[in-house]
Amino acid sequence: MEDTFRTIAKASKAIYTEKRSKFIACAIPVLSAEEVKNEIEKLRKEYYDARHVCWAYMLGADRKDFRANDDGEPSGTAGKPILGQINSNELTNILVAVVRYFGGIKLGTSGLIVAYREAAAGAISEAGIIEKTVDCQISFSFEYPFMNDVMKTVKDLEPAILNQSYEMDCLMTLEIRKAKFEELRNRLEKVESLKFIE
Repeated sequence: MEDTFRTIAKASKAIYTEKRSKFIACAIPVLSAEEVKNEIEKLRKEYYDARHVCWAYMLGADRKDFRANDDGEPSGTAGKPILGQINSNELTNILVAVVRYFGGIKLGTSGLIVAYREAAAGAISEAGIIEKTVDCQISFSFEYPFMNDVMKTVKDLEPAILNQSYEMDCLMTLEIRKAKFEELRNRLEKVESLKFIE
């Protein structure tokens, strides 16, 4: 079962110029379409005098949620080549936006495709590519006397402890990579008094 995905380490910028047109590419880590919208609005405000803000994004570990936008450039000359760079690097949870300042000389369709592709590639390589795991969370409660049983499972499988409280009932939230999730759940199910919280 595939439980890793590739994304960028940090937000980055790269500048590409062609025949006096200036392309400012920004690669930004994002987790939702809402975030994408906010980032594009920020770029439109920052580069309010630019002719175009073209973009593409890819979301989710399965890489099924994506969109590309030419923002007034000829169809297929901007959003598609940007998305192409996201795809060729097999990235997700990323937005790449390219701001264009027109330099007075028309680039033609092939010129535009190259410029947007190169600008996007520059921003992606500046950002650095990392591999992340697809993680699942599990929350549960149990009675204090069974603490050792729970902690033994935690020690063996090494999930991250996101939350814990020890009142009358103990509460805990763990996070573990998807490939180990079933094993974690099965082992916790065997702990007396333990109840999962949906």
